[in-house]
Amino acid sequence: MKSSRKKIFFNNYAFYVSQDVYEPAEDTFLLAENLSVDENDVVLDMGTGCGIIGILAAKKAREVVATDLNPLAVDLAKMNAKLSKAADKMDIRLGDLFQPIKHNERFSLILFNAPYLPSNLHEEKTWIGRAWAGGPTGRQLIDRFIAETPRYLREKGRILLVQSSLSNINKTLHKFREAELKTRTLAEKKAMFETIVLIEAQK
Repeated sequence: MKSSRKKIFFNNYAFYVSQDVYEPAEDTFLLAENLSVDENDVVLDMGTGCGIIGILAAKKAREVVATDLNPLAVDLAKMNAKLSKAADKMDIRLGDLFQPIKHNERFSLILFNAPYLPSNLHEEKTWIGRAWAGGPTGRQLIDRFIAETPRYLREKGRILLVQSSLSNINKTLHKFREAELKTRTLAEKKAMFETIVLIEAQK
């Protein structure tokens, strides 16, 4: 893994990335540029990848739990947390969606740059494929996340979810509202064949 690493920079912070872990791109930076964190926030950064969003959150938040299904991502995020002097505020865990979260844990801010692109089964067989592949409709992880996330949200807590117009944004808004969460679109960015959208849902 060491030979495939390179360094990227964002807001005067340096992060190592690797070919086996999702490299920060337009969707990552849309979330990073619209990330608002308070000093008392307890944050969950789901699908942390190289750790960039969790680390940026940890610079202000009280504490951050970051998770990823990819063990290579967990290792990389831990290394980047140390590099950025954020490790003392971060608990980085291996697991699928909410599996590594304790039943009594609650968060004031939950962040997820979801795997949202429509995909075929063979595209989900590599670690890097699983970072973007969202199943036939692109909603495989989004729907699971929306179904589970409200129980881990504190009163007046917020969710920030990144997704694409290719995976039915209106359905996401509808499902959040069914869960009795207020929604709004915080930001969006047009790409070649899609629009990437940052959605906020709040209790």
